[in-house]
Amino acid sequence: MRKYRLRIGLDIDDIIYECNEYALRLLREKYGDDPALDINNIRSWGPQGNLADERIAMFSSPEFVESQPLYKGAQKFVRDLCKFADVFFITSVPAQCMSARAKRLAEDFPDVPTGNIIIGTRKDLVHIDILLDDASHNISSSQASYPVLMRRPWNTSLSGLLSVNSYSDFLHLAKVIGQSFVEKSPDLCHGGVLCLVGPSGTGKTEIASALTKDERFVKPVTTTTRPKAENESDGAYRFVGKEQFLREKENGEFIETTVYGTYYYGTSGEQITPIVEAGRIAVIPIDICGAISLKNLYRSRCALAFTDSDKRAILTNIIHRNIPEDDKINRIMSIDFELRNIEFCDFALRYDEGLESCVDTVYRELNLQKG
Repeated sequence: MRKYRLRIGLDIDDIIYECNEYALRLLREKYGDDPALDINNIRSWGPQGNLADERIAMFSSPEFVESQPLYKGAQKFVRDLCKFADVFFITSVPAQCMSARAKRLAEDFPDVPTGNIIIGTRKDLVHIDILLDDASHNISSSQASYPVLMRRPWNTSLSGLLSVNSYSDFLHLAKVIGQSFVEKSPDLCHGGVLCLVGPSGTGKTEIASALTKDERFVKPVTTTTRPKAENESDGAYRFVGKEQFLREKENGEFIETTVYGTYYYGTSGEQITPIVEAGRIAVIPIDICGAISLKNLYRSRCALAFTDSDKRAILTNIIHRNIPEDDKINRIMSIDFELRNIEFCDFALRYDEGLESCVDTVYRELNLQKG
């Protein structure tokens, strides 16, 4: 458990200052409205093969760097981080833009020492506790203990890793990491939430199903935008369209939401609260971001169990699933990210040791007698 001040690294473009959005806004002023200039159509930091590619040249202009707008709330966000962590700006810009970038950061963020402004092209050489970045290649190569992805249109295909949608989400996550769950051990004897966290193919659904044979365990119905699978029961999930999901999310109907394999998933309080209040245990297969949100909400009445298995078995399970090829690729790419999440969990389950062994471990760790 960490007893020292966290070291937090922040990317700059599209995290602190508008970059892609700002460049596209300038292009719309020049060319007028064009579908290619919609931020939601940007699928990578590189060329798109359309009019939006003109934005790339702007990124090498000192004038562009000098004029990039701050995101709303960025200065307060950094001040709040500085209250409990040492903050570093980690940014990569061309040589001709370095002075402009350093000058802006020093002026806009006086709480961060100028010595903590790191400008270079090798973010993978920087050793920190937490990195917040929007670029998938920086996340995958980071030496940070906890690389965190800021969700942007160009990284929605990445699944299973720590990710946030806003400054408030990241502040919450950073505090959770700093505390390292130092609260008392989970106690679900009088009701609570059991989160099953782990890579695709490690038995989360099967373990949840096995546990619900005991009436003390209940699996809440999760809302998702993914299509219903062949032979899947109507009650397995609540299936909705993307527009409806986002509307319900905006209305605050979910305790937590996440993106997995390009599809949205959400857990509502209406599903979980009655279970917990009845003294039963809501068992939920969920990704690490949703699990941390539930941990923050239910505290010691929430336990996180990491589901693991032999990597070859995980790959085989994913490959043979009846899901789109792109979804298989995204799940395979996320495996190494997800394996790191064991550090957040209260205990681990080895699916390759058998379903019954996993169930027995749950009862033992939660101090429950099997019925």
